[in-house]
Amino acid sequence: MRRSGMLIGMFVIYVSSAMALSGCVSPSSSPPPRFYMLSAVTANEGVPTFEIPKDTIIEVGPVKIPDYQNRPQIVTQDKDKMLTLAQFDRWGESLDVGLARALAEDLTLMLPGATVGIFPSNYAIPVNYQVIIDVAQLESELDKDLVFAAQWSLIEPKKNVMLFTKRAEFRQPIEPHNYSGLAKTLGAVCATLGSQIAEGLSAKCKELKGPQAK
Repeated sequence: MRRSGMLIGMFVIYVSSAMALSGCVSPSSSPPPRFYMLSAVTANEGVPTFEIPKDTIIEVGPVKIPDYQNRPQIVTQDKDKMLTLAQFDRWGESLDVGLARALAEDLTLMLPGATVGIFPSNYAIPVNYQVIIDVAQLESELDKDLVFAAQWSLIEPKKNVMLFTKRAEFRQPIEPHNYSGLAKTLGAVCATLGSQIAEGLSAKCKELKGPQAK
């Protein structure tokens, strides 16, 4: 009986010690998470503009991203191409929503006079064009480059017609080499993609001689 009491006492001491040690890494002592969001271009950055009828209504989205990026943590790769999830560096919004928002803001500046919204929109007037984006690759190493590849399509919702599909690929150095630099670089890639989309929209509108085919 005495031996059993000693064993119980030793177990209690062991558990207490383990709890004390775990307190060193408990959530209460962990650093607070840092949140990042994608920034769109601003007018003072010399944004390229393209002609488009002023009554054109554009909807951006949905944006589909790879499953490995569909999480709050910022996902990068190490030198061995293994995924790394940043526990304390996270997106302030779902990444697919952030990409759609940044692109919509970019297109608003690049297509002056057009109305640009995010899917799903609640416009009383039917949308003239919808831009859907399927991101096939979004990989980054903090001390190297960000690699982005996507297929984007232009749809005329009223007629349920896909007008064309294009592919865009970018490789851009991450500067500075941290999560803030990654967010900044991805925002810059969105702006470049946005200029390609704006140029394609403008050309299609000129071809159709209006916001939509009659």
